[in-house]
Amino acid sequence: MRSPRDKVIITGAVTGNLTTPEQTPHLPITPQQIAEACLGAADAGAAIVHIHVRDPLTGRPSMLLDHYVDVVQRIRARNPALILNITTGPGGRFVPSKDDPKVAAEGTTLMVPEKRVEHIAVLRPDICTLDLNTMNSGREVVINTPSNVRRMAKVIAEAGVKPEIELFDSGDIALMRDLLADGTLTGPVLCSFVMGVRYGFQPAPETVLYARDLLPHDAEFTAIGIGKAAFTSVAQSYLAGGHVRVGLEDAVYLSRGRFATSNAEMVSKARRIVEDLGGEIATIEEARRIVGLPHPSKSAA
Repeated sequence: MRSPRDKVIITGAVTGNLTTPEQTPHLPITPQQIAEACLGAADAGAAIVHIHVRDPLTGRPSMLLDHYVDVVQRIRARNPALILNITTGPGGRFVPSKDDPKVAAEGTTLMVPEKRVEHIAVLRPDICTLDLNTMNSGREVVINTPSNVRRMAKVIAEAGVKPEIELFDSGDIALMRDLLADGTLTGPVLCSFVMGVRYGFQPAPETVLYARDLLPHDAEFTAIGIGKAAFTSVAQSYLAGGHVRVGLEDAVYLSRGRFATSNAEMVSKARRIVEDLGGEIATIEEARRIVGLPHPSKSAA
């Protein structure tokens, strides 16, 4: 059993990979908009910001290093202490051709594992995500084989970056334990349960408790809810002893029928939920201690 934490870290996930401009007019797209969204989330109480980048002209997801550099430089110029968590998720999606399923169709993003973490080796952020899921995802498939995960983890470790382990189902936790056992990962781990993506963990209090109890005892975790589960998952994660995450990556509504106009607005609501339940929000410096990160003056980011 775990009690709610004395200090709770809020992560702002500001744009993501799957949310589209058609779903909300408030989605940050350009490097300037993404950086401003991160800074606004920090002002509202987020100690960590989770960063994807997009093509400024099309709004489509991008992995272009120049976009990441632009975003990071803009944030660091105004808030050098803010904890940056950069994605490595893009690059694992496979869409089979209709007539020959072993041939990739349009929408496939599969790439060499080292390419998926190339920007991490260059930017050396505080944290980067490491997805362990191989699963049906909507009408497509996401592939993260154990060998490819190990190759990505090696680059992340050599860059001195702490991985946040993204867990989409219970089998991912079993893989994480194997990676800890063979030394690919070192504890204490930082991880997240992603709930509400077809066809993985489904959002519910029982899911949070079940997944939490499969973790190593010293793991730090966040239960993330997608779509309408975004804010109920804030309460569930806090009550189960975890941290919280919200943002336009995960949901576009602040309440039923009302668009969130900014990531900062979503962070402010998450903060109210935690504080109304009796919790306190961790400062950036407190979050660094909890996660085990150095002071930014000592990091290479």
